[in-house]
Amino acid sequence: MTHKRTTPKIFFHARELRKAQTPAEQKLWAYLRNHRLNGLGFRRQHALGPFIVDFCCPMCKGIVELDGSQHIDQNEYDESRTEWLNNQGWKVIRFTNQQVEQNLDAVLMVIMEAFAPSQPLPSEKSHMEEK
Repeated sequence: MTHKRTTPKIFFHARELRKAQTPAEQKLWAYLRNHRLNGLGFRRQHALGPFIVDFCCPMCKGIVELDGSQHIDQNEYDESRTEWLNNQGWKVIRFTNQQVEQNLDAVLMVIMEAFAPSQPLPSEKSHMEEK
């Protein structure tokens, strides 16, 4: 199976990462999956070009990255990666695993504010018209 957005090798690696989520990723995914957060549809461990992002919302071109302890020594890599994603039209926001573990409500609020649709979602429009 070929994918236009990435290589087969990266696509396979993304699939493997979905099977081995960190505890912070699992915790956040419980709130992002199935359009649970403000109707936004997120994907996890999603391959984009040469990178795999933790969570992305294609509808709003938003990316949520969780940084664990391994990110302490890779600031330059993370910055160049974010720059590449921004140049492709994606908005990237970052949180530490510790923020997710200790203050999930604040993390979810930042995500909702950062990626709130400027127009009501189609499902929201139909509910508004019914009232």
